[in-house]
Amino acid sequence: MAKFTDFSATDIKGNAHELSGYEGNVVLVVNVASKCGFTPQYEGLQKLWETYRDRGFFVLGFPCDQFGHQEPGNEAEIASFCQLEYAVDFPMFSKIEVNGANTHPLWAWMKAQKSGFLGIDAIKWNFSKFLIGRDGDVLHRYAPTDKPESLAQDIEAALASAR
Repeated sequence: MAKFTDFSATDIKGNAHELSGYEGNVVLVVNVASKCGFTPQYEGLQKLWETYRDRGFFVLGFPCDQFGHQEPGNEAEIASFCQLEYAVDFPMFSKIEVNGANTHPLWAWMKAQKSGFLGIDAIKWNFSKFLIGRDGDVLHRYAPTDKPESLAQDIEAALASAR
């Protein structure tokens, strides 16, 4: 069975990354957008990253333009926005699709691991979140309305698990 660390993704600067580099860590994967009502969650995501990164925690942002054309920019514009508006320094990746025929393989796998509300696999909107445990399995799936600070207890529990 596949694990999180079996996948790869392209970072926001166009460099290929094997996610095996996150092996043994706890990772929060989020589809993000710059012009969404949930965009202020960048602040909470950055705070989680700052609070827990020294304990083996990462936030990974994946821009997506599939919901209301709320991520219209290119990678350079997205990176600039995140830095200037929210001082984001957690890893950001290139724009992807999370639903449909061109769904990024990582997102297809995560959705198969944890379905959403009423058993629906599809991502409903920007700022959907998946918490990956140290073992590379999906621990939790969160709705866009779940604020980053509300995930702290689950992150703490995941970090407390053995490496």
